[in-house]
Amino acid sequence: MTKGSGEPFHALTVSTDPTCYSQAVGHPHWREAMDQVFNALLHNHTWRLVPPEPHMNIIGYKWVFRTKRTADGSVERYKARLVVKGFNQVAGEDFFDTFSPVVKPTTVRMLFSLAISKGWTLRQLDVHNAFLNGHLTETVYMK
Repeated sequence: MTKGSGEPFHALTVSTDPTCYSQAVGHPHWREAMDQVFNALLHNHTWRLVPPEPHMNIIGYKWVFRTKRTADGSVERYKARLVVKGFNQVAGEDFFDTFSPVVKPTTVRMLFSLAISKGWTLRQLDVHNAFLNGHLTETVYMK
């Protein structure tokens, strides 16, 4: 397929990411993405199993799915994340503080400028499960 100018046209395939486990489990690429996340959580000893007790505020979870694409629209990878439904938590009981690691664009621009002026080589790195294993001061119960 070409545009009017004769150059190649890459049509983006419109795909809808699954919105729940039952939609994803039937597809091998989504099952593999879930297996990778689950195995990383097990490997890192992210949780321990405990019996439920009446005083516990037990929070549910869900799987979140995203198809990551390259600039030309082809599939780069299938990303699955197991997330806690934090909206069920009670401030002061289940959590006392929140933290979201964010880099400001001005900081990134400053680092790029510094790297260019010093002639440094820049590389991109994607760390899987980077923030999944923070140490919590509160106990969180998830089912």
